[in-house]
Amino acid sequence: MKIWFNRWFTTVSHFIDMIRDNEEMRKFIIYGTHPNKDALYLQNCDYAFIEPDVSGEEYISFCLEFCQKHGIDIFIPRKENVRISQRLSKFEKLGVKVLVCPDSKLMETMDNKAETYQLLSNETTHFLIPDYYVVNNVEEFKRAYESLKEKGHTVCFKPVISEGAKGFRVIKDQIDSITQLFNHGTGYRIPYHYACEILGQQEIFPDLMVMEFLEGREYSIDCLAARQKLYAAIPRMKGDGRVRELVDQAELIKIAHDFHQKFRVPYVFNIQVKYNKMGEPKLLEINPRMSGGMHFSCLSGINIPYLAIKILLGEEVELVKPRFGIRASHIEKEMILKYGDIS
Repeated sequence: MKIWFNRWFTTVSHFIDMIRDNEEMRKFIIYGTHPNKDALYLQNCDYAFIEPDVSGEEYISFCLEFCQKHGIDIFIPRKENVRISQRLSKFEKLGVKVLVCPDSKLMETMDNKAETYQLLSNETTHFLIPDYYVVNNVEEFKRAYESLKEKGHTVCFKPVISEGAKGFRVIKDQIDSITQLFNHGTGYRIPYHYACEILGQQEIFPDLMVMEFLEGREYSIDCLAARQKLYAAIPRMKGDGRVRELVDQAELIKIAHDFHQKFRVPYVFNIQVKYNKMGEPKLLEINPRMSGGMHFSCLSGINIPYLAIKILLGEEVELVKPRFGIRASHIEKEMILKYGDIS
């Protein structure tokens, strides 16, 4: 059976290993593509190709042609996964199973953080989310900042459409001291006046979410599900530095069950939660795909990527009880790049 990963995070290499090392010893042939020949996960694929650096419908055409040319059975996309969800019927006609949420409207909503927050906070859902405003000019930004400060919040901001921590900043009231500069660096914190100067460079800028910054611990909940059943929810706490800990926290597992009961996202999804100063968990993001750090959650004994494939194929899934209390981290390792098999 042939599986194709298109442009992904580098950590997808871990998912590839877990699919190969499945407990049923099933054999898979792994295809990988990326516009950069140095993308490390290509080194872990049976067949690797350079994909065109295009987007939109042109990229969909490339995907369909790639599946047909190489006889792909299962497609696990990250790039353009929303648009791919909207075109699932075209892949189905080729006999290709696609590991992506088939609810393309929900996918599109989850890709936009402002729309996600509106969906999560309406009267039929009642999920806790940070206080926020959406702005697109510096005057609106200033008003949002003042309103959040009046509520006693530290303020942060992030683009409405972004990935990971791109564009994320926490506003601080004071400039760095020499001690901070020499010993800690400036990181993602930015003085308010400097943020205003940058945002004031344009009359209108892309939508920005100005939000309550949550001071507590951050958790990422990796979930395995079919439409009608949530099989597993594995919360992992983001500890100091690179440490991650798998925690059996009923409050977070309930959030995952409540979310799935409402939205029925199948296969794999990820919920990011952070606690405020009052100890309340608030939802930060929903990612209807495998998260970059999901391999840590798989230390629980649940092979999420392989089991997601089984669900996609309509096969029965039996789970062991997840192991919690595991603390883990990682170190870099050198890799000699080989290009003989990359086309």
